[in-house]
Amino acid sequence: MVSELTENEQMNLASGIAAFEAKNFAQALSLLGPLAEKGEADSQYRIAIMYQNGLGVVRNELLAMKWMVAAANQDFPMAQHGLGFMYMEGDCVAKNSEKAVYWFKKAAEQGMAGSQTTLAMMYETGNGVEQDTDEAKRWYRMAGFAEDEMNLGRQLQ
Repeated sequence: MVSELTENEQMNLASGIAAFEAKNFAQALSLLGPLAEKGEADSQYRIAIMYQNGLGVVRNELLAMKWMVAAANQDFPMAQHGLGFMYMEGDCVAKNSEKAVYWFKKAAEQGMAGSQTTLAMMYETGNGVEQDTDEAKRWYRMAGFAEDEMNLGRQLQ
């Protein structure tokens, strides 16, 4: 994990995130790039998104993976979720459902409802894991679904 950010780095992080959210990706990259190099996980995640989707930069799968993995390895849940989708969809990396499950679980265990829901669907369909309706129901519940709201809930009961 990155050491404590200086006051100036904290301002650059906040400004970089604001630029990213405002879709000013060139400014976001200039502010977040040095912080990502220093090891700041949110910066690494956002830069990965930019390279993954060609936002303000030429799409670069290797750099997208480099930064997403760096942030995910710091237990940054959004990056773990993002890495799970990259493996599930085969985006920037070879499709690998087992690795997708691994990263979705890491994010889900930190409370990421999207990862919990995705895991539920993977257990429900047997995608990357052995099909297990009880485990699917457990993950749906963790994501906040009521029995009647679960994907194909009647079949899971």
